[in-house]
Amino acid sequence: MSSERRMRIGAFLSGTGGNMASWRHPKAVADGAINLEYYRGLTRKAEQAKLDFVFFGDGLYISEKSHPNFLNRFEPLTLLAALAMDTTHVGLAATLSTTYSDPYTVARQFASIDHISAGRAAWNIVTSPLEGSALNYNKPEHPQHDLRYRMADEYVEITKGLWDSWEDDAFVRDKERGVFIDPAKMHRVDYHGEFYSIQGPLNISRSPQGQPVLIQAGASEAGREFASRHAELIFTTSGNLTSAVDFYDDVKGRASGHGRRPGEIHILPGCSPVVGRTDAEAEAKYQEICNLVSVEDALNYLGRYFNDIDFTQFELDEQFPELGDFARNGWESSTDRLKQMAREEELTLRQMAYRATNPKSPFMGTPERVADIMQEWFESGAADGFMLNGSVLPQAFDDFIDHVLPILKERGLFRTEYESSTLRGNLGLAVPPNRYAREAVGASALSG
Repeated sequence: MSSERRMRIGAFLSGTGGNMASWRHPKAVADGAINLEYYRGLTRKAEQAKLDFVFFGDGLYISEKSHPNFLNRFEPLTLLAALAMDTTHVGLAATLSTTYSDPYTVARQFASIDHISAGRAAWNIVTSPLEGSALNYNKPEHPQHDLRYRMADEYVEITKGLWDSWEDDAFVRDKERGVFIDPAKMHRVDYHGEFYSIQGPLNISRSPQGQPVLIQAGASEAGREFASRHAELIFTTSGNLTSAVDFYDDVKGRASGHGRRPGEIHILPGCSPVVGRTDAEAEAKYQEICNLVSVEDALNYLGRYFNDIDFTQFELDEQFPELGDFARNGWESSTDRLKQMAREEELTLRQMAYRATNPKSPFMGTPERVADIMQEWFESGAADGFMLNGSVLPQAFDDFIDHVLPILKERGLFRTEYESSTLRGNLGLAVPPNRYAREAVGASALSG
C-alpha cells in the first residue's frame, strides 16, 4: 500500500536490552552499556535503515538490585556527542532530569549537541522517579511527584526561552566593519517564577533546528498534562490496542486544549519485537529470554516499583498480594498498571514478577505478523509510530531492521530515504520561531 502518512520509528539502545538479565543471553555484548564501538555499530545500522532517531535513557540512583545496564553506563549526552561525529542524519536523543540539574546548564548542553550534530538533538524530559537520587545530589529529600512536574513546567519554559536568546541573524561577524553581533538581537529571558529566577542570555546561538526536539514519557495525570503542553514526541507503554487508542485520544485532546495541533505531537508506543521465522520460533525466543532471569532477581526488579518492598515475605505461588497505595513516589502509573494486570489475569506473585521483568509483547511472531500488528495500531489511531525497545540487544534490533522494516517500507508505511538533514525535518516538525523575533515583528506591525 502507499500512504502519505508514514510511521516515525526510534530505537531505545539500552546496553544489552530491556530485560534485566539480557547480558546473559548468548548473543548479547555483555559490556554493551559501556562499549562505544558497540553503540557506534548499532547507531550506524539505525541510520542505514533510515530510522528517525536512537535514544539513550538515564537514571541517577543505583543499588545492588538495579538493572545491570544501569550499574555501569555512559552519561548519555557525552555519548551523543561521540555518536554525532559518526553519523549524518539519524536523530540523537537522551534523557536528562529537570529535578537534578539547572536550566542554564541543560540549555547549553543540548544546544551544543544540536550544533555538533547539525540539528539532530532531542531531549527526553524526566523528573526522576527514584527517591534515592536526592542522596546523590546533596538534597534533603526527593520532591513529591506532582511538585516535580510543577517545577519541570517552569524549567522547560526557561530552557526554551534561553534557546531563543539570539535571533537567527544576530551574529553578524562582519570583519570589515568590526561588527560581531547585532546587540538588538540578543535577548535575556529574565524569568522569575515560583522555583527559578534566571537572567540569560545563553552563550550559544540558536541551533540549525531552532530548538532540540522535546520528548516526554509520563503516563500519570500530571505527566499527561505536561506532555500535552510541551512534548513533541511522547513515549508510552500500552499492552494492547484499546489502551493505546485511549492514551492517544486523551493526550491529543489535551494538546488541542493547549492550542496545539495534533500534528505537532507524535505519540510512539513502545514496541518490543520478538521475531521468528514461525510463530513457534518467536515463542521459543520469548521463553529463552524469560528463562534468563532468576526468580530472586525478578522479585527484586518488581520491588523497585513498590518502594523496594521485600516480596520474599509473600508466598510465590499465591495470588499477587494486595498492596494498597504502597508505591514509590513517581511510579504511580506503573504500579497501577501492574496491580490491574494482576487482578484481571489472576496472576500469582511468581507470574507477576516474571511479567514485570519481561512483559509479553503484542509485537511477536513472524516478520509479516509483526508488521501487520504495527500497521493495525498505526492505522487505528493508536500510534504515530513506535519506540523500539528490544528485550535483548542486538538480537531484537537486528531482527526488526533485517526482517520487519523491509516489509513496512514495501507497504509505503516507512521512508526509504531521509527527507531532511535535521531531526525536525525528518519528523515533519516545524522549526519553532524565535519568540523575540516574533514579538518584534508583531510590535512593528502594530506601530505601523
